[in-house]
Amino acid sequence: MVTEQEVLEFFRDELPVLGTFSGKLIPLQLDDILQEYAEEDDLVFCMNKYSDMFNVDVSVMKYNVYYPWFKTWFFRKWFTTKPVKQISKPLTVRMFAESARAGHWLYD
Repeated sequence: MVTEQEVLEFFRDELPVLGTFSGKLIPLQLDDILQEYAEEDDLVFCMNKYSDMFNVDVSVMKYNVYYPWFKTWFFRKWFTTKPVKQISKPLTVRMFAESARAGHWLYD
């Protein structure tokens, strides 16, 4: 049986680690939004490896449900408090972990 921790460790190993300006690393968590954590190219490559490793067919995933994703400009918070309206659903490691336990993609 696949655990959430195994899937989380897989994504932590495969995706580049984010950091702050001071050099502090920001480790990926189960409920972090992957579209905000990683670049689209890195995420697609990682999802393909996930598919092979956990035997989950991600080709059935409706990609247009999760993209486009609007990333905010770093200085935006100093100019407005208005939240960015996303038109797509967030994608999290927890979704991949639950799908790995089920043996197929559960969402969309």
